[in-house]
Amino acid sequence: MNSKILKILATTVVIVGALGGLMYTSLIEGTEYYKHVEEVMADPSAWQGKKLQLHGFVVEKSIMRRPGTLDHIFQVQSKGQVVNARYTGIVPDTFKDNSEVVIKGYLGPDGFAVEPDGVMAKCPSKYEAAPLRPSGN
Repeated sequence: MNSKILKILATTVVIVGALGGLMYTSLIEGTEYYKHVEEVMADPSAWQGKKLQLHGFVVEKSIMRRPGTLDHIFQVQSKGQVVNARYTGIVPDTFKDNSEVVIKGYLGPDGFAVEPDGVMAKCPSKYEAAPLRPSGN
């Protein structure tokens, strides 16, 4: 092989390696799982420390706020499975008992640690479908 082919081959290997490494590090840091509470709580140890978006419903009368702070403790449930969650920050207006939520953060041995701006509560629908009318054929 002549030196020109070796230089092209070496350059190609370096570029492919650099791009592959960049993609790997970008994807590994950005990996986030979207799961329902019952899926995670079926085997919590498998999900500890992984970045999650957790979907469920706020358990009625479980929301507690430490006076004078933005610290919230609450429970989220789905299909009979419950996870304790803690969050520091401002919660959406729609965050209340029985509201549908998605929380972002990490599961630990003592519950779910919600990251900043990690509480998303679904807005209740203000509109209902109109009843179907019989066609006038």
